[in-house]
Amino acid sequence: MKGFFITGTDTEIGKTCITAGLTHAFSQQQGLRVAPVKSLAAGQELIGGRWINEDVQRLHAAQTLGMTPEQVGPLQFRAACAPHIAAALEGRSIARTALLAAIRASASLGELALVEGVGGFRVPLCEGWDTADLAVDLGLPVILVVGLRLGCINHALLTAEAIRARGLALAGWVANTVDAAMPHLTDNLAALDASLDAPCWGHVPRLTDPSPAAVAAHLHSFLL
Repeated sequence: MKGFFITGTDTEIGKTCITAGLTHAFSQQQGLRVAPVKSLAAGQELIGGRWINEDVQRLHAAQTLGMTPEQVGPLQFRAACAPHIAAALEGRSIARTALLAAIRASASLGELALVEGVGGFRVPLCEGWDTADLAVDLGLPVILVVGLRLGCINHALLTAEAIRARGLALAGWVANTVDAAMPHLTDNLAALDASLDAPCWGHVPRLTDPSPAAVAAHLHSFLL
């Protein structure tokens, strides 16, 4: 499998928006057939008689391969909570072998796979297996999305340390502005750049319309 595993410093820091932006950038700027995959998705709404996950829909809209929502999001749960809890609420389980097979099947539809994790880097999935283990099983280099808000330097450095401790390569990081009023933003970015020991793939400001194209405009094309 050729591609990247997208993780973040926390939940709700814009991993899906960045993954959608990378999908657009790789496909439009490099002409690659990109398969975005949301490894697990927790949180659905019943819309028009269908259970819809917002993240899956965002990635599905960004791809151009004709993937189905089920291929983009091979495992989805109703409740918006930790995946192992959401699975238990539905009387379901997260099976390691089956999930890996589904992710690889979806990833194989493109030349480049962008597999997005869940929450931060270490989120429990089932007994003895978490999202860090998932990243190791897939064996992809990692892109870290850093949510720019108070505390982001600590979260980013700890996550980078955990990624490397698993033997994975940190291919790069993307700064995503979560708190538009964050003080000392430039100084925080400088500290991250000096400490993460990986190239910064871009700094995405707080966007009114975070469409894949709008996000991609803030990613460094020479790295994509």
